Formats: sequence, structure tokens, C-alpha cells
Amino acid sequence: MTSFAPDSIVLNRKLPLWYQVSQSLRASILGRSPHDPLRLPTEEQLAGHYGVSVLTMRQALKELEDEGLITRHRRRGTFIEPDALRGAPVRLLGSVDAIVAQQSGMTTELLEHGPAPVPAEFAEHFPDLSETAAYHRLRCDEKTGEPTNHARNYVRPELAARIDPEDLVRWPMTKVLRDAVGADISRITDTVEARLADPETARLLRVPLLSPILHYTGVTYDSGGRPLDVAVIHYRGDRFSFTVTLDAT
Repeated sequence: MTSFAPDSIVLNRKLPLWYQVSQSLRASILGRSPHDPLRLPTEEQLAGHYGVSVLTMRQALKELEDEGLITRHRRRGTFIEPDALRGAPVRLLGSVDAIVAQQSGMTTELLEHGPAPVPAEFAEHFPDLSETAAYHRLRCDEKTGEPTNHARNYVRPELAARIDPEDLVRWPMTKVLRDAVGADISRITDTVEARLADPETARLLRVPLLSPILHYTGVTYDSGGRPLDVAVIHYRGDRFSFTVTLDAT
């Protein structure tokens, strides 16, 4: 039986290796094609793929098993759970692959895209620009079709010129910028706060007006500290929670 092939990553030695591996594998699983195999490679093969110990790999797999994304069967192997719930917590630890994983695993509709003035609240991030490329997407649960979040991205025009809109239907913006455009992504800062659904958000997410939502803002920077992209995502409050993991080492 052919095994599922996860993406490769460059590990950051300042963050827990098991966490980075679990988030990378999670992003690969949630972003897989429906025709991809459900069986994962062995622990030893996955450890070799990511360049970590088998013990680290087991810890990463346990994280995904606890989340319900995979099932492990003695002597048969480890398998992706095709009907696993996609409405996972918003989990942040500072890894680019964690952000990719957070945004993966849903069907996406590109509602609109094109040039747009820099929003006043983000002017500090684009001091040299009067206009960005704006993208508005709606994400829905793959199984039920229920809307779960909608996102707006404001991207530097020189990067947007290299973005294929079809890629944004398949992948999160972070993955498109990093893997398709080749942008130099160094870090992402994240802010999550509780808000009440405005009329547009209530309509798109099919929730009552003034329902609780999670308002996420993420700013992506290059190695020179220049903002490349600002993302604003509204998550349904009844489908998502916010979790921060702190590394004590």
C-alpha cells in the first residue's frame, strides 16, 4: 500500500521539535488531496524524513492522535482519519508551519481580489505604499459545507504579482507566499481577541448578528523586518478556541 507523503520543513532549534513536526504533518494532512493515501509512513521513515529521533516522532504523532487526526493500529500502521473534525483550536507557538496548519484543511472560496488602498489601521505596516493587493476568502467545513471563517489579506504588490489566485483556493496565504512565491518569511506576529460579529461577518458565517467571534490579525515579516502580508481572519466563536503553548526550556 502506498503511503501518504508529507511536506518537508526546516526545523527551528529554538522551538520544541515534536511540536514543529506535529504541526507540519498536521498541515500536510489537512491540505492533502482527496485521492492521497490514508496510510502514513512508519515512525522510522517519518523520523528520517524530518531528521528527528523516533522518540520525538512518537511524541508528534501522539499529538495528532489525541486531536483525532490519525489512528494507530498495532502491526497495521498509522492512518489518517478521513472524517476528523476540521474545526481545531487556533494554536500559536511562533512556527510558520503552525500558522500553515492553523489555516489548512477547509474548502476555500476566493470571494474577491485586486488592488485596494492600505487600510488605515495597517498603514504603519506599509509606510511606503498607498495601495496593496487585497484578497478575501471564505472557508467552509469540508464535510458539512458550514462556513467557519473568512479572511482578508493585504499583500505587497510585488509579491501579489507572482500569486496565482488558484493557489489561494488550495493553500493558505502563508504557504503560497513561502512555497509558491518564494518569499523570505522570517516571522509572524499574531493577535487574537474576542469581538462581536458585524453584519458582513454574520452574513458570511451564517451566525446571528453580534455573535461572539475570534478576531485574528497576523503580520508576516521578512528577515529584514519588513511586513509582507497582513491577514485578518474572523473565526466562528462556537467552532474555534484559542490556545497558546509556552516552552519552558
